[in-house]
Amino acid sequence: MSLETTRSDSAAERMSAQEARQRLEHERDSRLEQLRAIEESANGGQEAADLLKAQKSTLQRALKDIEAAFARLDDGSYGNCESCSKPIPVERLEILPYARCCVPCQQRTG
Repeated sequence: MSLETTRSDSAAERMSAQEARQRLEHERDSRLEQLRAIEESANGGQEAADLLKAQKSTLQRALKDIEAAFARLDDGSYGNCESCSKPIPVERLEILPYARCCVPCQQRTG
C-alpha cells in the first residue's frame, strides 16, 4: 500500500502539498507581522507589557508549530495525526494548517 493511499482514500479529500505550503507560508507571514507590531508597540504600563509578553509568547509558539508543519510537509507526514496516525480532515487543515492532531486526539491531550 502506498503512502498516498494510506494517507487518504480520495485525492479530492486531501490538501495538495503546494496548497498546504501556501497556507503555512501565509500563517507564518501573518504571525511574523503580528510579532513585529507587538515589538514596535512595546511602550505602555506594566499591564500592557504583560499583555504584549503573553501575545508575543503565543505568536512564537505558533511560529514554532508552523515550522514543524513545514518539516512534516517535507518528510511526508503532514496531514496525519501524530497521536493516532489517521488523516487529519482537510477542513481542520484549512482552518489550522499547522495542526498536529485530529480533533478527537487534540481534545484528549488538552
